[in-house]
Amino acid sequence: MKKSISILAFFALCVLVHAQSDKKYFRKLQTQQQASSNLVSWQQVGPGMAGYCEEFWCHPTNKDVMMMSPDMYNTYGSWDAGKTWHTIKDCDGIGKDLARVRKFTFSHQNPAFGYAITGTGMLYKTEDTGHTWEEIRKFKGRSAELTVDPSNDNNWYIGPGDFWNVKANWRHANGQTRNFKNNVIYKSTDSGKTWKASKVGNFENLDVGRIIVDPTNGNNILAATSQGLFRSTDQGKTWQASAKGLPVNRPRDMDYHYNTKSKEFTIYLLEQTAFQGEGKTVSTKGGVFKSTDHGKSWHNISGNLALDMNQISSKALRNKYWNSLAFWFQTDVKTIRKKYPQLPTKVFDVWHRIRVNPNDKNEIYLSHNSKHDKAFLPGGVWKSEDGGTTWIAAAREGKYWITGADNAYWQSRNNPVGINTTFAHLQPEIDRREEAWGNRFLEISADGKVYICLDQQVLESADGAKTWHQVDDNETEPGSKHWVGRGDSNLPGRFMLLETGKEDRYLLCSGEHGLWQTAPLGSYPDKMAVAVEQLEGQIHHGGSHSISAIAVHPNNPEIIYFLSYRQENRGRLRKSVDGGKTWENIATIFDADVPMHQRLVFQNSLLIDPVNPDNMYFCATKNTISEVAGPYAKNLTKGDYGFYRSSDGGYNWELSNTGFHDGVSIRRVFMDPKNSEVLYAAANDENGALYKSEDKGISWNAMQIPAEIQSVNSVYVDRNNQHIFIACGNEKATDLGAGAWCSKDGGKKWEKIFDLPFIWQCETSPINPNIITVCAALPPKTKEASKKLNPGAYVSLDAGKTWNKINNKLGQQDRIVDFKPDPYREDIFWCSQKGSGWAIGYMKDAKEGWSKK
Repeated sequence: MKKSISILAFFALCVLVHAQSDKKYFRKLQTQQQASSNLVSWQQVGPGMAGYCEEFWCHPTNKDVMMMSPDMYNTYGSWDAGKTWHTIKDCDGIGKDLARVRKFTFSHQNPAFGYAITGTGMLYKTEDTGHTWEEIRKFKGRSAELTVDPSNDNNWYIGPGDFWNVKANWRHANGQTRNFKNNVIYKSTDSGKTWKASKVGNFENLDVGRIIVDPTNGNNILAATSQGLFRSTDQGKTWQASAKGLPVNRPRDMDYHYNTKSKEFTIYLLEQTAFQGEGKTVSTKGGVFKSTDHGKSWHNISGNLALDMNQISSKALRNKYWNSLAFWFQTDVKTIRKKYPQLPTKVFDVWHRIRVNPNDKNEIYLSHNSKHDKAFLPGGVWKSEDGGTTWIAAAREGKYWITGADNAYWQSRNNPVGINTTFAHLQPEIDRREEAWGNRFLEISADGKVYICLDQQVLESADGAKTWHQVDDNETEPGSKHWVGRGDSNLPGRFMLLETGKEDRYLLCSGEHGLWQTAPLGSYPDKMAVAVEQLEGQIHHGGSHSISAIAVHPNNPEIIYFLSYRQENRGRLRKSVDGGKTWENIATIFDADVPMHQRLVFQNSLLIDPVNPDNMYFCATKNTISEVAGPYAKNLTKGDYGFYRSSDGGYNWELSNTGFHDGVSIRRVFMDPKNSEVLYAAANDENGALYKSEDKGISWNAMQIPAEIQSVNSVYVDRNNQHIFIACGNEKATDLGAGAWCSKDGGKKWEKIFDLPFIWQCETSPINPNIITVCAALPPKTKEASKKLNPGAYVSLDAGKTWNKINNKLGQQDRIVDFKPDPYREDIFWCSQKGSGWAIGYMKDAKEGWSKK
């Protein structure tokens, strides 16, 4: 008897100790940064890139080292010449480090030593070739440039401004759309430990875009600014205008070539294209210039760069020309066409970047950004092989070059014709349209390979721009169209449907790139990888690009439904009866009189009743806490927020908010796994609540939850034990009931099982209810640093008694929009990140890859 009591006392003590340890763990999470365990390691699931990337750099001395910082806020490094990419953000930080880096720069003497500057002025330092970065300091305002003296890495320079913000800072006849209040350049002479400001001219608005330090004499420095070109001969103490020979003196970019043997130093400068009226047409100033006297004077090397617009037959390209003129003169197209009706016989495009091959001073490249920088000519990249005497359109894509309507003109210029670019999943859409976006960056590696970003894909040329090939994805087998991303995703990941009626098919929703499914690896050598193929989006002309919610018919896995919130088919329910090969719109639920790029409402939790599949449900969420920011329609012409139900298979829908409080925001709906007539709804507004319907969503009743809970972000019911889980918290981190809660008795009693201030999601494994996943987001609107600590992915393997932080190799742990256990294996997890696609997480002892094919 005494022995039994001792055993019971021992177990009671273990429970007590465990409870104390649990509280201690959460106190640590709430007070200091904690490292992730090695329980799970993540790797991205493709496709690669699939977004805009304006920031890309090659190491000046190591051809294998590259950095990129795409616009969805993950930042990557490659140390194998782009074969693989890895996030360089701190996976255990708050997720805001290294966001939208404007420049990476490495020492020429010590290749492991470098700095990075973000657009917001955050300076980071590395001493291990970019694998890890340390935040050093914050500069006032915005920053655009960072450079090092190539002959002495004690000397560093930072240029303040917003020079490279091509989406918002455009040039016109009167200046630029954004004027940055600044008149200095920052300088360090002690390897970045301390910085001093040196004044440049008497300007209030000085936007610094490029700084070049003379490799033959570190005292000589050139700065390309919004106020013209400046030169210093005393290491930046004083500056003088240095525009002799420049017709516009509005430099857009600079680069240089230095021959280490002959000590020959040549500087190349790209001028802003300036239009001016000449009778019924226009002429242009600008072009390409070089200096061989350390920047004292400049000589025009534009050669035959100008084109005859009369020879360009494309209406789309001509319309871009008119739009470019209208913006330059700050008027409308109608006025411009009336004033200058004749097309010019010689006109420069609006170029924005220039680079020279470090191994050949005569090999010069230019690029333009059609979408954001008002460029208009075809050819995303132009090239000269003879030092600027002759130029060709060197990166050719799309319908304009496929049809060859103006081939005779191009051939008269000795310009190759036809396309010479190869894309991954974007290829069908690229081929269907004329060049639309232009190029976003231009970089050349130490061994002369050229890198660009056409549309939403990074391309490499290893043969002097004769051909260009995408380097974001590996195709499992030629022609398979099954893609394994290289790890540099810029894709807005959305909802993942892992149970689809086919065990080897998971459906993955994305923003801007449609619907994907997992695909066979075939003979692909990395068996831990996951291949994907696009079902809807760029693969279909007119296909949906931004998908929020998806469901599969419970009796026929070939029937798929999804909802779109933006771009093509927004606000509509789309259906496929052949497994995603073809699609049709069967209902228009939302609409608004706004451009297609604007969002209508965000839809969540598309559900189908397994007993009667004609019953379908979803919610339209007002408080969109995890969605990609952007313009939303202010006034809908069709539809509203709340819970929607259909009784005819999705063809007709009704709003069913009876029982909800006023102004409700329903973020998630969940169907009871034992009774499909019972639904749960999570309300995440300031009057947040948990609702239950027992009549298929016709009416709703509020459930009893702890009074301190202010917002319920999601609800989930375990199919094995009927435990209910809710995720709570708000963006301000003021919700006293924040965390993950569990009820084991249908909602009568609740226990908090996880304690951080902003929980987006809590789910269990369909095959093991002891496995619980929690997504802890960063509260973006709080000013309390302690409330921002340790966002990310957490898993418990013992029903919530103990927890593991599992952020290893994630780059956006602060914004995981979907996170759940694999429905068939206990050693695999899946997550979707707001701006870097999807990821698979393997437990450390996993030996077998996910794919069985």
